[in-house]
Amino acid sequence: MGAMNELINAGSVRTLTGILGQTAPAIRWDRTAAAASGLDRLVLRARTDLLAGALVADIAGSPSPGYATAARSFRAALQVPEFTGWFVWPVSEAAVTLALNSGAAGDFDDCLALVAALTPRLTSEFAVRRLLTRDPERALAAAREWAGSADEHVRRLASEGTRPYLPWAVRVPALIQRPQATIPILDALYRDPSEYVRRSVANHLNDLARHAPDPVVDTARRWLTVPDANTARLVRHGLRTLVKKGHPDALTLLGFTPGQVDVSGPGLDRDVLTLPDELAFAFTVTNTGTGDVRLALDYRVHYRKANGRESAKVFKISTVTLGPGESRSVTKRHAFRQMTTRVHYPGVHALELQINGVAQGRTEFLVELP
Repeated sequence: MGAMNELINAGSVRTLTGILGQTAPAIRWDRTAAAASGLDRLVLRARTDLLAGALVADIAGSPSPGYATAARSFRAALQVPEFTGWFVWPVSEAAVTLALNSGAAGDFDDCLALVAALTPRLTSEFAVRRLLTRDPERALAAAREWAGSADEHVRRLASEGTRPYLPWAVRVPALIQRPQATIPILDALYRDPSEYVRRSVANHLNDLARHAPDPVVDTARRWLTVPDANTARLVRHGLRTLVKKGHPDALTLLGFTPGQVDVSGPGLDRDVLTLPDELAFAFTVTNTGTGDVRLALDYRVHYRKANGRESAKVFKISTVTLGPGESRSVTKRHAFRQMTTRVHYPGVHALELQINGVAQGRTEFLVELP
């Protein structure tokens, strides 16, 4: 994460203040410049917040404080080709802060247009979340318009900015409470010519699957009735969480129909691991039926938590199609090492296979810390 933090650094602050000093010379950007000295030891999100606060403070101290001055200054900066990169994130956040503080309807609507104008320089997907929280209806109406933009960055903003569980972003309760609200945006974009946009649509659909699986499957089914060359792939990516969870309708839609299979394993290469280590396992699956069978091969690791309980996570292996009597042998390795995103605790763990959403072959092993 250290390298990520440096995406906003003292050099980028100097670039930003240099541009703003040229395009908005009536404002003294002293606090923004001074923020460069406070970036050390801060993570990227905190650096963004520090710099956004400094921009707001400088505009508040200008001869014409308020959102209108910020919008005019930032739009002027858009005329400079070098106005691009991660320092645009705090710029978009500062604009949203001033628009929300203003409370004027005109400023809110103008800010929606401004974040769309900024997003080609660096995505406004994070800043737009606070506009969505304040007035979901107006912000979603703007997002539906963005879906028809000629700019792929703006079209992606329509999908990515409205994702229910966008990483690094604040939650927008309305997007979770009303899963149908963003489906018209996805309907407009699922056949987008840009892979950049289509991947966002798939991730958005996967987000919705966490709390609204049935509307997601219904949506995917509709898309597959009017597909293009990329639709099947997009749907597979968008339903990946439901496949891991063994959702019957999602499995059926993707062709993972129930079949007669025999599974041997998993066999582990050891019973005890001392971190950091890798666990190798192997299994064989055989189609014992009379017709072809398409299988989603996954596995679950049941991790031991600090309180002694288990927490399972599903990992994908592959998708295979087996003819009658055909077998497939699979070997896999799974790494166990301490990470910031997963802390391992000593004790009995377990690994089991998941074939078309059905768990089988649970095998336990012991994890020890050095």
